[in-house]
Amino acid sequence: MPRGHPRGKSDLIHPEKITGERCAGKLARTVREGAVGKGPGPRAPRRRPTSLRRWRDHGLVQEFHDRLRGQVREKLGRNTEPTAGVIDSQSVKADAVVGADSRGFDGGKQINGRKRHVVVDTVGLLLGVMVTAADTGDRIAARALLGQVADAHHRLALVWADGGYTGSFVEYCLAAFSLVLAIVKRSDDMRGFVVLPKRWIVERLFAHLMRTRRLVRDFERRTTSAEAMVYWSMSLLMTRRLARPGPARA
Repeated sequence: MPRGHPRGKSDLIHPEKITGERCAGKLARTVREGAVGKGPGPRAPRRRPTSLRRWRDHGLVQEFHDRLRGQVREKLGRNTEPTAGVIDSQSVKADAVVGADSRGFDGGKQINGRKRHVVVDTVGLLLGVMVTAADTGDRIAARALLGQVADAHHRLALVWADGGYTGSFVEYCLAAFSLVLAIVKRSDDMRGFVVLPKRWIVERLFAHLMRTRRLVRDFERRTTSAEAMVYWSMSLLMTRRLARPGPARA
């Protein structure tokens, strides 16, 4: 990745004066290291790179991500369009810049912040993400998220989920989206940590996001920016997989 400009000047570069590769490099450093300027620890930049705002508003971040996902699936010998996926959510603490209109308190996780609702395919690649206040119910957000994912991926027919998506929502998915929602429950006899079928796939994605310093906490004022950061983090992961010689790991 290209090195940044001297401190205090990198945020003032106009996007037309630098190449797309330099813009991508700045965005990658923002997501990976947590800030535009130099310094330890994740923190919000003084000014967000203009390129991220423009790419976010025109849907270019998601389009770039989706093209990479298709290439990774082809490298794994799979069809570019998935037929099955996994849905889950992750609550994260929000920074002080996050307004009260888009933050809430998750009583189950005891977290004041936001919640990332995601759908991944069976190899752990992101199909869709929606960021809401942490007090938003999983089934409420899943109605909108699964609608978006089903419209974008017409071959998707089966989605695994945890016990938070039970009830009438199973029938709703079948009637509204033609999706079979299969609930993977944890047995009452299980003690301690147990790897549950299919659900570990989406948990691995959450683990990757938490390794991205910008995403260990929600620093974004807008939920659309938070979603763009998730897409960009997964784009960095997929570019590394594509750069490996030989077959990529699932």
